[in-house]
Amino acid sequence: MDDQQLNFRNELLRAMGPQEQALLLPHLQPVDLEVPTILEMENSPVSDVYILESGLASIVARFPGGRDIEVGIVGREGMTGAAVILGGNQSANRTFMQVAGHGFKLPASVLSAAMEESRPLRSLVLAYVQALLAQTTSTVLANGHAKLEERLARWLLMVHDRTDGATIWLTHEFLAVMLGVRRAGVTVALHLLEGKGLIRSTRRQIVILNRRGLIEEAHGSYGAAEEEYRRLIGKDLAR
Repeated sequence: MDDQQLNFRNELLRAMGPQEQALLLPHLQPVDLEVPTILEMENSPVSDVYILESGLASIVARFPGGRDIEVGIVGREGMTGAAVILGGNQSANRTFMQVAGHGFKLPASVLSAAMEESRPLRSLVLAYVQALLAQTTSTVLANGHAKLEERLARWLLMVHDRTDGATIWLTHEFLAVMLGVRRAGVTVALHLLEGKGLIRSTRRQIVILNRRGLIEEAHGSYGAAEEEYRRLIGKDLAR
C-alpha cells in the first residue's frame, strides 16, 4: 500500500497509532462498494470486515414475514464486524450498502489476531462498538417515542454526517424500509420538512437546506449518540 493510500478518511484508521496500523495495512484490500452490496448476512459466518472510506451501509433487522427496519448505519466513522470485535463469528442482522462508496476489506481472522496482539487496537475498536450501541439505543428511543418527521430529520442528519455535500441519493421506497413505515408516510414527512424549508426532495434525491433547522426538528433524538462517539473515539462525528 503506497503513501497516497495511507491518507485515510476513515476515522478509526486515522485514530490508530503506527504500530496498530502496521498490523492491518498489509491485509487491507481496497474495494469499490456499490448499492446494494451485502457486507454481512444475518445468521451467517462473517469472513471479512469492511472499513469504509466513503459511502454508507445499513444494519437491518428482519421481522418474521420479511419486513425490514434499520437498526444502525456505518460510514467513514467506523466499520462492520461488530460481532467479530466482540468475539463472535456471525451477526443476527444483515448489513448492505445504501449509498455507494469505497473502502477496505479485511479478513475477520486478521482483525481478531491483531486485537489479541495489540491492546490499544482492541480498546479502540471496542470503544467503537460501544458508540455503535449508543446509536442503536437512540434509534430504538426515536422509533418508540418520536414522530415520523422527527425520526426522518434525525436520520437525514446522521446520513449527512457520514457523506460529502448536501445531496443524499435515495428513493422514498428505500426510506420507508429504513424507517420501518409505509411509503405514503415517508412522503408526508418529507413534505412537512420541505414545507419548513429544511430540505428539497425529489423522487430520487434529498437536498439538505437547513441543518440547524433539522436538528431542532429532531427534538432531541439527534445528538446523544454523536456526543458518545466523540467521547469514546475522540473525533467529532457531527459536522
